[in-house]
Amino acid sequence: MKPVPFQAALEALTGPLQFAAADDFARVDRVRDLEASVSNAAERLAEMAIPPDAKKACVDVARMFGESLSGDARRAAVSGALEALGPFMESGYADAALAQSVATLPGVGPKRADTMRKRGLGRMVDLLFHLPSRYQDRRVLQKIGALKVGSNATFVGEVLLADHVSTRGRGRAGRMFQAVLSDGTGTVTLKWFRGGDSLAKAVRKGVTLRAAGEVRRYRFDKEVVHPDIDIIGEEDLETTGEGLVPSYTAPDGVPARTFRRWVATAVEHHADLLPGLLPEALVQERSLPSPAQAVRDIHAPPSDADPEKFHAHESRAHERLVLEELYLLELGLALRHADRKRVAAIEVSFGTLVQRAQASLPFTLTAAQQRAWGEIADDLGRDHPMSRLLQGDVGSGKTVVAALAAVALAEARCQAALMAPTELLAEQHARTLRTLLAGVPEVRLALLTSSVPKPEAQEIRARLAAGEIDLIIGTHSLVQEDVRFNRLALVVIDEQHRFGVLQRKALAAKAPGDTAPHTLVMTATPIPRSLAMTLYGDLDVSVIDELPPGRSPARTALLRSGEGRQVLDEVKATLSRGEQVYVVYPLVEESEKVDLRAATDQAAAIARALPDVTVDLVHGRLDSAERSAAMARFEAGESQILVSTTVIEVGVDVPNATLMVIEHAERFGLAQLHQLRGRVGRGERPGTCLMVARGGSEDSEARLRAMLATTDGFKIADADLEIRGPGDFLGTRQHGRLPDLRFADLVRDTRLVAIAREAARERVARDPGLRKAPELAHAVAERWGDRLALVTVG
Repeated sequence: MKPVPFQAALEALTGPLQFAAADDFARVDRVRDLEASVSNAAERLAEMAIPPDAKKACVDVARMFGESLSGDARRAAVSGALEALGPFMESGYADAALAQSVATLPGVGPKRADTMRKRGLGRMVDLLFHLPSRYQDRRVLQKIGALKVGSNATFVGEVLLADHVSTRGRGRAGRMFQAVLSDGTGTVTLKWFRGGDSLAKAVRKGVTLRAAGEVRRYRFDKEVVHPDIDIIGEEDLETTGEGLVPSYTAPDGVPARTFRRWVATAVEHHADLLPGLLPEALVQERSLPSPAQAVRDIHAPPSDADPEKFHAHESRAHERLVLEELYLLELGLALRHADRKRVAAIEVSFGTLVQRAQASLPFTLTAAQQRAWGEIADDLGRDHPMSRLLQGDVGSGKTVVAALAAVALAEARCQAALMAPTELLAEQHARTLRTLLAGVPEVRLALLTSSVPKPEAQEIRARLAAGEIDLIIGTHSLVQEDVRFNRLALVVIDEQHRFGVLQRKALAAKAPGDTAPHTLVMTATPIPRSLAMTLYGDLDVSVIDELPPGRSPARTALLRSGEGRQVLDEVKATLSRGEQVYVVYPLVEESEKVDLRAATDQAAAIARALPDVTVDLVHGRLDSAERSAAMARFEAGESQILVSTTVIEVGVDVPNATLMVIEHAERFGLAQLHQLRGRVGRGERPGTCLMVARGGSEDSEARLRAMLATTDGFKIADADLEIRGPGDFLGTRQHGRLPDLRFADLVRDTRLVAIAREAARERVARDPGLRKAPELAHAVAERWGDRLALVTVG
């Protein structure tokens, strides 16, 4: 990494001065060309993008050494220069200047500064890093007569008419200022709904304006609402436009041109205070500008800039800032990854119990399952905690891999905990694990949820604390204070994105003494590579990327409102083959506000339509006993149709269920749709998923198209990320997983995530703890603080 440009230039200026002043000015008269070197260095420094007080000090120093000096005059000049530059030589000056309030900018003031602070724009550095949302290409002036509706255009014309006019909207009267412009080829009306009083003083009949904005149609005329304008003179009439002009999301009430001026002032006075943190080899390899130059180019693109690259945030200047940010993030995650290896964990030695458990399974592990189990087993055999993400598509068999890990812990006389997000899923896991581990009765299992009767729950907690339970399965009930373990050494979190980070941390904290538990995070919702590297950058990843033998992808079809007869025919055909059906609705009861078919009403309707068929209903408001009884009847084949809300989204495994009907499919997220589809076709017979859409938006149509296009969970995840964006993918904002990225976009910048991660891990491997680069360690802490501490929790 390179020093801050300002600091490097300041050292070039102060170096000769400090040499001359050393040893009580013993060498002051022997320094050759002192005046010229100091004056030139001061002038170069004064030309940089630095604060006005620093610039003035440099100008003063250049003036002090503007002529040949000797004796006392030379000593006085050296002393005066060092005194003038002293405040800027202090460590932390650049950071403090970048953190200066925007209230010091001309025209901002305390009230606006407070508004900007609430928008995250309270410091100078915030303005430097507030990237334009788009750019307007104003390099070419257009004739008014040739303006196209819907385009952004820049044009020049004379004001033919300017005045306030009355407006009325939503029953309220108001005033609007408008001006009619003409260049001889046509006319266009400029309109301002606010700020008209101040404009009226300058925008008058006969004045020539250069204007820019989006051209709209109003009745039979063309108009531009709230355009950017300049009053220009005769000498400017032949000039072209302003260039590639940035557009920002500015605070309410701040004119676009005013906000651009504030940003330009911040860049002019602070850009050269920005440090360059990337490895210099990476900068050279990718031909990247310095951060200072990148900021200048982003806020004022050069005349030959490619507008498409700047619009897409794919210029070299954008890439520099994106990589800087990702590098700091990946450094933080790499440091966490290295820190974990210094934490103690219980080292698990393997005996014969795991072999016996595997041999007693009712199936043979797939190659992908065996690979994942081998990676987990290697981790468990180490004396530092495992931190592994196990990804696998719906039905790929992640639970059996977790079961083998629990058996290994039981044989080592340790305990394992599996935490699931819902009671239904926890109950399903308990049933599945009892079946999978029937061949090793030595492994003692228990289920603990809020629905377990109080006396039974108290007994389970007592046995758990005494070490008489090897594997506990539960929901968030496991993190309660009165749940104590004897020797917890493995935590398995299923569908972890549904838990808050503090819940995951609380469970991990129940390990004994100074040890940390091994952690296995499972998800049946595949995560795109770029997002996984960022959300789980400090976790090792195992992927189960094949389905068990005999499993085939479900056929998917989309039906619209009014095609209910086809749905009923499909249901009858499925039942006639002795197979079973899921029907899923987004609501439990009918809502007056939302026109949806509710599960309770439709279960009754289906029962009336098919009187010879047993219909059961499952939803989140049923108590545990009723829900378990309904699920047990469906699994045993005593009921043929299970009407449900999305509580069956994950964990339900009924091989004889081959048809999934999803009502109001447009209301479900893409990950939910994919999970629901994965509930059918889990046996030898193929499955069918019918999505019934009754309206929807552009995003919902994109989700439905993705479901029709592929059954590959990873392709589904990529599509979901494209549609929803990284902040909402898997609800990461709500669950504290995704750091707040200023510049990077995890959809757009996938390749840069990988580059930053490789560079960060290489740096931490070469310099553990960044002890040789304290300024880099400080930058990581300053940028991310405690936010990365929770990102790493299970």
